Amino acid sequence: MAQTAEPSTTAVTVDIVSDVMCPWCYIGKRRLERALPLIEDIALDIRWRPYQLDPTIPAGGVDRRAYLENKFGGAEGAKAVYDAIKEAGDSENIPFDFKAIAISPNTIDAHRVIRWSANVDAQDPVVEALFSAYFIEGRNIGDHEVLVEIAASAGMDGRLVRDLLVSDADRDLVEKEIALARSLGINGVPCFILANSVAVSGAQDPQTLAGAILETAAAQAASA
Repeated sequence: MAQTAEPSTTAVTVDIVSDVMCPWCYIGKRRLERALPLIEDIALDIRWRPYQLDPTIPAGGVDRRAYLENKFGGAEGAKAVYDAIKEAGDSENIPFDFKAIAISPNTIDAHRVIRWSANVDAQDPVVEALFSAYFIEGRNIGDHEVLVEIAASAGMDGRLVRDLLVSDADRDLVEKEIALARSLGINGVPCFILANSVAVSGAQDPQTLAGAILETAAAQAASA
């Protein structure tokens, strides 16, 4: 998804604060991808940043149906919320299969894998695979073996990822990034932070995203 900068061009950084258990973040990813053809002359440096909608979920995850019914005031409340999300997903060609999801996971380990994937320029395929595994295949993205499989399929060293996951490697750094996002006033995701200065909150339509990036690029060029 990244647009590579030419050597003489300063790319506009796009930090996407996101949680991989957030369906709106998946929708936001699709809408950003649809925005790219509208700004094809703008070089972007897209970076995925961690957020946890609910850091209190235990390491093994919780039953998703009970979790959502408790969160949204019962089965009917949860259904109404997710029917609307399903409709939005359909418009972006995301075949959400919410009935296939048994576990609402703690996503801290998924965020660690995303962080490590940046070292091999594999953030976009890893994030895409995590979204797809969870929302379309109903897999538990808190499970280490699932995370190792996703990492390896994106070109990462699966054995190394497995070893790192059983340790606390970079957990503190991910938690500090999440705390920083909250301290900046981010209380919902996705949030697109452009050039460390402009925040676009929510899964905005492609035209809105493209317009914000174009304005940011112009301001960046004027101040260069």
